[in-house]
Amino acid sequence: MSPAPARGGGRRLIVLRHGETGHNAAGIWQGQLDVPLSDVGVAQADAAGPAVAALSPSRIVTSDLSRARRTADSVGRATGIRVEVDARFREIHAGAWQGLTADEVAQGWPELRAAALRGEDVRRGDDGETMGDVLVRVGEALDELLSDLPAGECAVVSTHGAASRAVASWVLDLDLAVAWRLLGGLGNCHWGELREGRHGWMLHTWNASSGVPSQAGSSPP
Repeated sequence: MSPAPARGGGRRLIVLRHGETGHNAAGIWQGQLDVPLSDVGVAQADAAGPAVAALSPSRIVTSDLSRARRTADSVGRATGIRVEVDARFREIHAGAWQGLTADEVAQGWPELRAAALRGEDVRRGDDGETMGDVLVRVGEALDELLSDLPAGECAVVSTHGAASRAVASWVLDLDLAVAWRLLGGLGNCHWGELREGRHGWMLHTWNASSGVPSQAGSSPP
């Protein structure tokens, strides 16, 4: 369920996906593997920092995985704001799929992979998480973050592909399947802006970027 509007309203939430990694470029499932940014990802993060800083955030919270932390640190340097770490904003755990290419997953789990691509809430890699699991932990973190965010202020959450969609789903009170069809995923070092209005939260932008392109390749959902 989306958070209740703050008295006075006007809060904003920036959900930022981390920059590109070598696994992203190669189409390898990362899940919760702690894969660092590639040189391209570092360039993306360093360009995104000032662009996101221009949105005037007052808090920055990040997943504890290094690719999200490095991306958040770029925003922190540009704003002078201390970056807070919350492991609940980690990526979905992809179970046995972690470290495998998209082709390897498709060959080993064809039905489960097809269901995931259709937006069905299946458990990744047999023993990983569902999007419902991610929504629960992300929602708990957002409850705490937004309860402490005063009216008129803005928070940045530096996170991951599937987790970023869970953030938007929770804040906008969207069904996960609807969010899959409507939003898809954020590109590497792309962000979305959610704004609080008189009657609740609204999507203002999605998949904005500083313009530094990713390498050829596909990033698994």
